[in-house]
Amino acid sequence: MIRYDLTGKTALVTGGASGIGFATAKMLAGFGATVAVNFLTDDPRGPEAVDRVVAGGGKAVLAPGDVSDAIDAVRMVEQAVAELGGLNLLVNNAGTPGTRHRIAPQDLDLITEDLWSVLLQTNLLGVFRCAKAASPALKKAGGAIVNTASIAGLGRAGSSLAYGATKAGVVSLTQNLARALAPEVRVNAIAPGAVDSSWMVEWSNEERQQSIERALLKRRCQPDDLAEVIVFLGFGAAMVTGQTVTVDGGLTL
Repeated sequence: MIRYDLTGKTALVTGGASGIGFATAKMLAGFGATVAVNFLTDDPRGPEAVDRVVAGGGKAVLAPGDVSDAIDAVRMVEQAVAELGGLNLLVNNAGTPGTRHRIAPQDLDLITEDLWSVLLQTNLLGVFRCAKAASPALKKAGGAIVNTASIAGLGRAGSSLAYGATKAGVVSLTQNLARALAPEVRVNAIAPGAVDSSWMVEWSNEERQQSIERALLKRRCQPDDLAEVIVFLGFGAAMVTGQTVTVDGGLTL
């Protein structure tokens, strides 16, 4: 793993209480950055995540807020930037599948208006809201944004067709934010495949094993695998912008 000296750097990680978000926050703090960890206000894992980062010798602050709420998302970002004293990296990781069980593409009756609303507000509009609110601080710092998309946004079947559509939107939004914020800010995304992390969708053991067998590297991604690429896109990759990097162990191949 490449190590970075991020002393004096700052980052905001949305959805940072668990999974990819927490792994990213912990890795950034381990390299010396001060990290604002975003989480839903009523999620006890948020304060616990910050405590774990601090207990490990890192610097982290609480950034409670709901990215699916237009007003609260902006408040959260502005408050985090103020507490951090600036912003070098925004990791737009907060997201939801909106369902506990996979909805097959042909099950259109299960794709409700409520499901669309939840997914669009969180997975797509939440990314835009946070990027827009953070852009002044990021431009001042010459910083970067990394969004969490999905292989479901690149043509693979995900937890539902609505989820895939929102993640395809993140891929497009990443390209256009790269255009909008250049040359000061780089904007990229990762597209995870099957990841072993806390997630609402309940995959069967058979489905998990199939994802391992289909992957060229013969394992499922761990949150640290994604965090490593996020940190690279955030603080390395100086000439990379507008790109979505697939991190799936060769599953899509």
